[in-house]
Amino acid sequence: MARPREFDRDEALEQAIDAFAEHGYSGTSTEVLLTAMNLSRQSLYNAFGDKRSLYLEALRTYIAGSVSEHLQILNRSTSARRGIEQLLNDFVSRPSRACLGTHAVCEFGRSDPEITALADTAAHTLRAALERCIAKAKADGQVAADIDERAAAHFIGATLSGIKVAARAGAPKEVLRDIAQMALRSLG
Repeated sequence: MARPREFDRDEALEQAIDAFAEHGYSGTSTEVLLTAMNLSRQSLYNAFGDKRSLYLEALRTYIAGSVSEHLQILNRSTSARRGIEQLLNDFVSRPSRACLGTHAVCEFGRSDPEITALADTAAHTLRAALERCIAKAKADGQVAADIDERAAAHFIGATLSGIKVAARAGAPKEVLRDIAQMALRSLG
């Protein structure tokens, strides 16, 4: 009879997410993962498979949670423009926890098809939601009439990524707020 697991799998996965976000895939050794997750080598392999399988599961979990949070912020706001503002402010006010999604894109670019597919799906989902918000804000007169929704959604998405990278590089909150405010001003 197999021994029952003596650890919380979801908690261990969260620890792996933090380790990969901090050090990247290449910089996170198995030893770092074992320490971060407080697991034995055999428990790690039994529960998650090899390092790559663990990384892909961590990335999927992180992206799903992040995109869900972003969509909730956009959807619960009193107005479409306010949703975009709240999303930008959320990125500014978060602790400077490393972003696994941004780290994956920076580390792998487009060289790994599975990681590219995960990143592309997340970016497309967020961009589509931003386009809808911008179109609604435009219809409500909260965004300039000549704003191209698609281009603006790409710009806001790139700004969100830029805020993450700037925060990771140590930019003070005031600088991050300035970036967010410039993005809002671009909408007219």
